[in-house]
Amino acid sequence: MRTGIIAKKIGMSNYYTLNGTNIPVTVLHIDNCQVIERIREDSSDLDRVVIGTGKLKKIKKSKKGYFDKKNSTPFKYLKEFKISKEDELKSGDQLTASHFQEGQFIDVSGYTKGKGFAGVMKRHNFSGLRASHGVSVSHRSAGSTGQCQDPGKVFKGKKMAGQYGDVHKTLQSLQVIKVDEKKNIMCVKGATPGARGTWLILEDSIKRNDLKEIEPKSAQASQKDKKE
Repeated sequence: MRTGIIAKKIGMSNYYTLNGTNIPVTVLHIDNCQVIERIREDSSDLDRVVIGTGKLKKIKKSKKGYFDKKNSTPFKYLKEFKISKEDELKSGDQLTASHFQEGQFIDVSGYTKGKGFAGVMKRHNFSGLRASHGVSVSHRSAGSTGQCQDPGKVFKGKKMAGQYGDVHKTLQSLQVIKVDEKKNIMCVKGATPGARGTWLILEDSIKRNDLKEIEPKSAQASQKDKKE
């Protein structure tokens, strides 16, 4: 088992393959992602590592004392991952975009956009009431939510209006399309949770550990022939 990393979401863009296929991608930046501590677990088959990233302008004394003990510069975000004992990661190691390969699949987790208080039509995809005679200024209402005398209450978990978004979500098996080691940037196929500037957790996919070609070899060969 390998460690995951923390990346910052820059935004979405397009990636064009050699044969002209347009792939929507999310651009992620791995900025100064460093191993702060490795915790040895004698009673387990796995060890733990603490990863930090993000610049910290002001720091409290309690936090400063923690980083001083670890002989590390202060970081804004910390995350603990499990790794195999065979992994040679140690305190002070830097993690870059080359941690992942082009074509592999990863799981991306983070907090979704917060959209405030929303009604049942937006939050739960209700159809709403009829837009006809007899419905007076309540076209987007939820309708009845409770029962009569028995049981005479609204059950917990009932789909109603309320806070929408700002929940932790994981998208599985997203393919890594492009890795730029110089700029520490990687492109992942499709959308990821959160708005621009959101910090995301990237880990190897738990469902897919294969490498899939981004473009068929036949298309690559034909493109080379055209250049020649």
